[in-house]
Amino acid sequence: MADNTILAPAVELAAKNKAHVPNESPEYRQARNALLAEEIELRRHIERVAALRRTLPPGGVVPEDYAFEGQNGRVRLSQLFGDKDTLVLYSMMFGPQRERACPMCTAMLTSWEGTARNLRERVALAITARSPIERLLDFKKERGWNNLQLYSDTKGDYTRAYVSAEDADVPALTVFTRRDGTIHHFWSGEMSGEMADPGQDPRGAPDLDPLWTIFDLTPAGRDATWYPKLEYPSLTTIK
Repeated sequence: MADNTILAPAVELAAKNKAHVPNESPEYRQARNALLAEEIELRRHIERVAALRRTLPPGGVVPEDYAFEGQNGRVRLSQLFGDKDTLVLYSMMFGPQRERACPMCTAMLTSWEGTARNLRERVALAITARSPIERLLDFKKERGWNNLQLYSDTKGDYTRAYVSAEDADVPALTVFTRRDGTIHHFWSGEMSGEMADPGQDPRGAPDLDPLWTIFDLTPAGRDATWYPKLEYPSLTTIK
C-alpha cells in the first residue's frame, strides 16, 4: 500500500458489511459492526508497523560467522541462509540446565512446524538452543518435527551476542539479512516484561503463535493463569 493512498474511514467500510447470523439481535449487529471497524483499523495498524519495520536502516554487521552444531556436524551462521538473503533465527528455551524444553516455545514451534515449508519459499528458517545437539534431536523426534532444523549453540557465542549477554535461558527471535556476502542484523523482538501493560502477560506484537490469536477470538479470551503443556491427557476422538 502506497504511503499517499487515501483510505476510506473504517466506519464507512464496516457499514458495507452484509453479514448476518441466525437470530441475532439489532444490538448484537450494531456492536458487531462497531467491532468490525476496529478490526479494520487493527489490520491497517499492523500493515503500518510492518511497513515501518521494512524501512529500518541497515543493522549492525554481524561480528563473526558464529558456529553451531547441526545434525550433520558444524554449521556456520552464513550457511544457515542457504540460497536466501534473509534468515529467521529463533532461540528456544532449552538450555542444558532445563529438565525439559519450555512448553511455550514448544507450542509455538509446533505451529511453525506446519508452516515451515511455506516460509522457506522466501526466507531461511532455523531454530537454536543451548542444549547439546543430541538432546535437541531427541526432542525433535519426540515432538514429530520434520520441517524444523535445530542447531545447538554449543559455545554460546551467538546466544551471548544476540539473545542474552548473561547467557540466560530466554527466548529470542532475530532476523538477519545478507547482501554482497555481508551479514547484517535486521530486527529482533525487543518487547520485555517491563513493557507489559497492567494485567497483561508479557508478549510481543503481533503474536507469533496462532494459539493466542485464536484465544483472542473466544468469549473467555486469554486466561492469565493458563499456559501450554508438553503433554495432555488423551482425548477421545469424536466420530
